[in-house]
Amino acid sequence: MSSVIPFDSRQRLLEQARNYVDDPGRVLSEREKAVPVLLKALKAADLDFRRKIILLLGSFAKEQACQPLYDIMKDPSEPDELRDQAAIHLCVLAPFLEDSQALMLKLLNDLKNPDTDIRVRAIMALGWEGNLAAALPLIECLFDRNEEVQEVAVNALCNLKDSHVVDLFEDRMKHGSLDQKRAILFNLWRFRDREEEVAAIYRRELEQGDAALRIDVLLVLGQITAQENNTPIYREFLKDPNPRIRALAIERLGELDALSQEEILSFLDDTDMEVKRAALDIIQNSGADRNQP
Repeated sequence: MSSVIPFDSRQRLLEQARNYVDDPGRVLSEREKAVPVLLKALKAADLDFRRKIILLLGSFAKEQACQPLYDIMKDPSEPDELRDQAAIHLCVLAPFLEDSQALMLKLLNDLKNPDTDIRVRAIMALGWEGNLAAALPLIECLFDRNEEVQEVAVNALCNLKDSHVVDLFEDRMKHGSLDQKRAILFNLWRFRDREEEVAAIYRRELEQGDAALRIDVLLVLGQITAQENNTPIYREFLKDPNPRIRALAIERLGELDALSQEEILSFLDDTDMEVKRAALDIIQNSGADRNQP
């Protein structure tokens, strides 16, 4: 039996699906009819429309959408962006499944696949909050031979919201690849219950870590709640040879209102335009604040 959808039938199917996408409320009132239509259209639509269908199915039909999304994620003939979207939506809907065990077992098995793309997307899909059963396999992925797998594993472990991984990440900051370290730096601030330890890691990286990561550390250091404690750190970088770092230090100190007018004006003589612009922004913003009633 041919699996090809006749043109007229396909058009009618897509029109029905578009009606549901344009009016999501109808999916709730016509759920038994709408979900099968959307699942069929998911195979027949163009890429942009398929992405919209995935969004809708992930909201209204988590159980029915699980296997189709998994199939898309695993299918090498599908566009990479759609496979990524499928993996992300599996991660989002998994906590709401009546039984996520079957999905988790399939994803854990995919971690053993020699295909890097499959391992990466399985890691993405496993990173839902509270999925502590996946913690150990994801930790093992931090040491995978492939650097992309290592980086994605950092994000997935952070998504579990288990702050015990902070100690592990601290060790990886000493031994991991540059990209893995960067991934860790951009995630550590999320562990609010370990904020003092996280701030200490950031400060240590600025003092002793890789110079290539300094700009990244300064960017995320602003996410730490007790920003005023970072004022001395920002001041240390006002004369850094990297103009991007100087500009960022000026910007952060300006946000903390920790620069005198004389200091701000002195930066207008800097040789780099980005640094001058950072100083000008502070002057303009302070002027706007004064003009406010």
